[in-house]
Amino acid sequence: MQQTLKSAAVFVGHGLHSGVPVRMVVNPASADYGIWFRRTDALTGDAMIPARWDAVEPSRLCTLLSNDAGLTVSTVEHLMAALAGCAIHNALIEIDGPEVPILDGSAEPFVQGFLARGIIRQTVPVRAIRILAPVEVREGEAMARLDPSDMLEIDFRIDFADAAIGRQERRLNMANGAFVRELCDSRTFCRQADVDAMRASGLARGGTLENAVVVQGDRILSPGGLRHADEPVRHKMLDALGDLSLAGGPVLGRYTGVRAGHALTTGCCAPCSPGQRPGKWSIWGWTPEPSCPASACIAATCAAAPEAPAAAKAFCAPDFSVLGPAKDRPGHAPGRTNTR
Repeated sequence: MQQTLKSAAVFVGHGLHSGVPVRMVVNPASADYGIWFRRTDALTGDAMIPARWDAVEPSRLCTLLSNDAGLTVSTVEHLMAALAGCAIHNALIEIDGPEVPILDGSAEPFVQGFLARGIIRQTVPVRAIRILAPVEVREGEAMARLDPSDMLEIDFRIDFADAAIGRQERRLNMANGAFVRELCDSRTFCRQADVDAMRASGLARGGTLENAVVVQGDRILSPGGLRHADEPVRHKMLDALGDLSLAGGPVLGRYTGVRAGHALTTGCCAPCSPGQRPGKWSIWGWTPEPSCPASACIAATCAAAPEAPAAAKAFCAPDFSVLGPAKDRPGHAPGRTNTR
């Protein structure tokens, strides 16, 4: 079944690239609402921005969404990953600036806020997107690919010249709270040379050694070092989950990312893009209108149907009791909250 928050979660911080202070409220929403942003600082025009693949605008360093009026919200990937990882399908996100707060550079503060407020089940089945045939996007040596699977699996590989990162790879079955347990506390990372270049271009104004892992050669410059030996690749998996959530529902398939960034992953999430992809998608729990372009490339079944794999149900509506007491969960680590 679909899920939403029991009550609103509030987050206060500043944007990673803009440095602008921001207050963000993630509100409960009714079944079938989906995920929407509302720019509360917009005094005129359409302030609503959908968290959907067809609202993605090209952006080299983050995932940026826009509406038809040209209003944008950026750096949404960590928040979207937390929503997807906590199986929150419906929410209205009110934000008073152009960029989601970076907080500690991971998704953990968002997860902590959501689990503290509570998550409730609704009475409508989840609409999950099942991959029926491979979908692949490439750019140079980078690649993002989706293959059929009964559940979401993420397999990521990175390779950096800096010895502090080097080659890393990890594969994870995302069912039953794996995101909260394994990925949510992994922070964004970059090289010191990249920080210098971004600041010279007027970006990373809100970046600090406290909200990103910064490396230089074989050294970790951020205080306290890494939270995991393979924290960089875990963070890339976190980003991938956030970008995949823009597909329009939980994705049931095996995602493989090789040096992939936001553009390649969101490029896998466009079933109604020019050229379409007949036979590659199946949407559970949704029958498309005949006039919808997607009707040519999807088939409809029900997420609650007996034939739905148990693994699919475990991902779309995870049982967080497997994580143990709240005090032991990564999302409830003491002293690491940025919520109000």
